[in-house]
Amino acid sequence: MQSTTVIGFDQLAATTVAAVLLANHRTPALHTLTSDAPTIVRFVERLRRQGPVTCCYEAGPCGFEVQRALTARNIPCDVIAPALIPRRAGDRVKTDRRDAGQLAILYRAGALTAIHIPTEQEEAARDLLRCREDIRADLLRARHRLSKFLLRHGRRFTGTKKAWSKRHDAWLRTHTWPSAALGQTHAACLRAVDEAVERLRAVEEDLQGLLDLEPLRSRIARLRCFRGMNDLTALTIAAELGDARRFASAPRVMAFVGLVPSEHSSGTKQTRGAITKTGNTHLRRILVEAAWHYRHRPFCRRRAAASATRRAANNPCAGVGRAAAPASSLSSTCRPRETEPAGHHRGRPRALRLRLGGPGPVS
Repeated sequence: MQSTTVIGFDQLAATTVAAVLLANHRTPALHTLTSDAPTIVRFVERLRRQGPVTCCYEAGPCGFEVQRALTARNIPCDVIAPALIPRRAGDRVKTDRRDAGQLAILYRAGALTAIHIPTEQEEAARDLLRCREDIRADLLRARHRLSKFLLRHGRRFTGTKKAWSKRHDAWLRTHTWPSAALGQTHAACLRAVDEAVERLRAVEEDLQGLLDLEPLRSRIARLRCFRGMNDLTALTIAAELGDARRFASAPRVMAFVGLVPSEHSSGTKQTRGAITKTGNTHLRRILVEAAWHYRHRPFCRRRAAASATRRAANNPCAGVGRAAAPASSLSSTCRPRETEPAGHHRGRPRALRLRLGGPGPVS
């Protein structure tokens, strides 16, 4: 690394500061560029004529366009995890030029951690999945506005215990109002809910077309062997996690999604707290929701066994039998819920492991 020129970029929407740390130099030279990928590539190509170069920049809103453009020309480029960059506690000065210079110096020292770069297919699927999450949040807010508007005017739904059902939807459209302003407000809130529902339905239909794309298809097929994994859940895990073989062990995956306990220990004192919640929040949420299905036995074992068998019918995964075992092994004891003996939760199936990738190291 000492004989290689290191280029650290501090990339913004309009401009990019490039810190060039030449071989056997300790102070980087700073240059200001425009943030388009062709300009950055030409700048790096000029420096590469003088010797080998390697580049890095922080992960941020500008994405992976520069990294992919440089890698396509056989120029090494790493995207750095911002939360893992070492920072001095007493350093109170932050500028783009200082950030770029520190990035180049720390990269040469080997003090930075590079993130995994998703493929273009994985990134496209991830963007559409996160778009769906945003629409769901919009739908929740629109429903809250409508329900609280009705509540302020004493309109309460008592038809069923569950709201936002077909009967509740029919009830929402039967209201009449003494003034035009109230009727217009009600119509606007109802229209916002309908629009969000249609947007959500359209995005979910688009997501179905991603289930057969590689490399996502094989990962989704394996994940669907487990209870609690429908198509969208499996697609989210496959797109957000990427190739699971890049993790050496299961604890590494849990650390990646922030599901490991926090700790503050010193000497003989050990203190562990709640989970760290550092890492991929989208993946952490979907994993926790899927794990809830393993809190209890299947309600009807025969139905669960049949469902697992159907999902595993054309699956090439060697672990399909193990994944379907919790349901199939209990199918002979199917009985109505009210006849379950006390303490039946003690017989819950143990958590099983399933390889998400084939044999061989990650390239």
